[in-house]
Amino acid sequence: MKIVIAPDSFKESLSAKEVCQCIEFGFKEVFPTAQYYHLPLADGGEGTVEVLIDALQGEIRHSWVSDPLGRQVRAKWALLEQGKTALIEVASASGLDLIAPEERNPAVTSTYGTGEIIKEALDLGVSKILLGLGGSATNDAGAGIIHALGGKLLDAEGQLLPAGGLALSKVHTIDLSSVHARCKQVPVILACDVSNPLVGDKGASYVFAPQKGADSLLVKSLDEAIFHFATKSFNLTGIKHFNSPGFGAAGGVPMGLSLLFLMLTLKQGIEVVLDLLDADKILENADLVITGEGKMDNQTLSGKAPFGIATRARNKGIPVIGIAGSLGNEINELYNSFNCIFGTTPSPQTLSQVLEKADENLIRSSRNIAALLKLGQQI
Repeated sequence: MKIVIAPDSFKESLSAKEVCQCIEFGFKEVFPTAQYYHLPLADGGEGTVEVLIDALQGEIRHSWVSDPLGRQVRAKWALLEQGKTALIEVASASGLDLIAPEERNPAVTSTYGTGEIIKEALDLGVSKILLGLGGSATNDAGAGIIHALGGKLLDAEGQLLPAGGLALSKVHTIDLSSVHARCKQVPVILACDVSNPLVGDKGASYVFAPQKGADSLLVKSLDEAIFHFATKSFNLTGIKHFNSPGFGAAGGVPMGLSLLFLMLTLKQGIEVVLDLLDADKILENADLVITGEGKMDNQTLSGKAPFGIATRARNKGIPVIGIAGSLGNEINELYNSFNCIFGTTPSPQTLSQVLEKADENLIRSSRNIAALLKLGQQI
């Protein structure tokens, strides 16, 4: 029996690689002779570099760049395919986890550090850039990236705008005359797990800025600022991005990148990862796929890793089991993609208890699921 174990991480407790190990450990107690194939996943956000580096034997890079508040931070990224492809996460230089809760303020946080990494990759001669958009602390529509790559957003007095999303309300001139020359030559694939538009009540500011420290008044101001920037962009390019799907990701980063790169593509992050890992080949002749993440609910269907691998498996007629640390109330729709779904938390526990015992709970649950499968074979 060939069993493919292909989970995302259980956030704050187990990496995707550790989840694979726990599930195999539990299953092996019941099916010791089965063939187990590990396929740790990520959806394009945090953890993507680690997953792809391990699988593709890429080269890890570290660069000293600006964090969201302009301080120096050692950011990790990677080179894949013999240095031809750069894999960068916005979260590595511009992530929410890099600043303390009391410092979080999308009015002033910037993606400049992400732009510095992109510049280094371009200088190294990469022929493709994969950029994961999850986990940002910013709402500047990629303005920091524009500045790092030689572009200039100027106010009415011809002064360079200060960092942050709020300053976009003062954009008067977009000067791209000194942008890095290789921006015209290098395709950029944005790995994104949301389809939110740039502006409006489902856009970058209203949906994501509150998580980054914005109150309701700031949210409104940020949305108006990005709208103003997008209007200036439209005046320059003739292309409207106000409602472009996915442009609300990472505080509007696709907006800024659309001004820099001629070959810009948005793809669901999990699809990018599955293609790079050659998941379809790994799924060949599989008898069962086991996947999961920390919490499974109706949001799992919105481009999350378990849904991505489940869709590919079901299209090949392979049954799929979902395992999660916790299950949300709205999971009925998941049964269209998963044969069955299990939660691992055995009884009411505090969050700290759940995180502390995540490995024990997952191993025990995996063994019980395997035992149930074996019972089904015997009936």
